[in-house]
Amino acid sequence: MKKSNFVSLLLGTFSGVLFALGMCMVLIPEWNSFQPGLVFGCAGILLGGATVLIWRRMEHKQPIHISGKSILSAVVGVIGALALGIGMCFCMVWDKMAFGIDVGLVGIVILLCLIPLTKGIKN
Repeated sequence: MKKSNFVSLLLGTFSGVLFALGMCMVLIPEWNSFQPGLVFGCAGILLGGATVLIWRRMEHKQPIHISGKSILSAVVGVIGALALGIGMCFCMVWDKMAFGIDVGLVGIVILLCLIPLTKGIKN
């Protein structure tokens, strides 16, 4: 394993744990820890962004260039993930199984649209 991959593995894992712990602290009202959870969640997000920058620097790659296609891909990914999550909430939390499955399938289809959007369609 290359040094850059190992460093990104450690930093990515740590940032994911920080973000997950922060979101649990924010979203579970019994813990009464909204503000510290917000701090942990934001620290996880910032460390995740730093991980990407550190890995790209260690691999001697060019900085990320933001284009319309990358913004569209990010927006489609967020919408698809939200639709999938809302569908799961309809099924598991609100006991609306049929509607939840429909919304979840729409989210999956939106996420599948990311493949041709990012890779393109070739012969």
